[in-house]
Amino acid sequence: MKRFWKLLLRNPGGLIGSIILLAAIAVALFGPIVFPNSPWRMVQRPFLPPFTISALPLGTDALGRDVFAGIIYGARVSLLVGLVSTLAALAVGIPVGALAGYFGGRIGDALMRFTEFFQTVPSFALAIVLVAIMQPSIVSIVLAIAIVSWPPVARLVRGEVLSLRTREYVQAAIVTGQSHRWIIWREILPNALSPVIVLASLMVATAILLESSLSFLGLGDPNLMSWGYMVGAGRTVIRQAWWITVFPGIAILVSVLALNLIGEGLNDALNPRLNKEGR
Repeated sequence: MKRFWKLLLRNPGGLIGSIILLAAIAVALFGPIVFPNSPWRMVQRPFLPPFTISALPLGTDALGRDVFAGIIYGARVSLLVGLVSTLAALAVGIPVGALAGYFGGRIGDALMRFTEFFQTVPSFALAIVLVAIMQPSIVSIVLAIAIVSWPPVARLVRGEVLSLRTREYVQAAIVTGQSHRWIIWREILPNALSPVIVLASLMVATAILLESSLSFLGLGDPNLMSWGYMVGAGRTVIRQAWWITVFPGIAILVSVLALNLIGEGLNDALNPRLNKEGR
């Protein structure tokens, strides 16, 4: 474990991404405590330019709401949706992929056809339909993103399990009479998690983008401030008040970039070939 963290932090991208992500998590956790102003409260005149008043460093939007407070509270929503939806997608995709890869045959074919059914519709379009059907809320957004995100996990896990089920230690477990569940969860999956962890970091970034896109289209939770909602609310006045869309857009860009950098760092840290070279 110490070697893993050493390899991750020695990667410049992984180090920068980790610092940015930790800063975003700190803002999400402690920002509302340090800045207790509600992002929905009107605090000044509309369209106050940034850096005009020290108490409102990023200015106000079309309704006189604090843009800085919106970004702080939006960090909590974006990170929460990204993390929870990714965990839900992993909870579905890993078992489906493991069962399809381990048993193969008709069971594997049936599970893969079920997986491909969800991939026949573009993920963003399917997410829009699901949120519209379930009514926009934080729960429906998380469920919709999880539903469109699990098929790639299942396909990746299936490929890893197919390559691992013929290894000597798996065959030895079969000969000694171990149950299928014990073999899958104790022998195969622990050795197949490295690429899944890398994929999970990228899935969080994708989930943040999906949530922002849904909120931009007006399908976000109406009771929660999010970065996508702020970008969407300011798009009609972007020439008059550019800061309403630019600052939350930068927050989305930086967060997604950080997660992609972490994904690259994890790929290097979990790569056996690079570990042997001592990178």
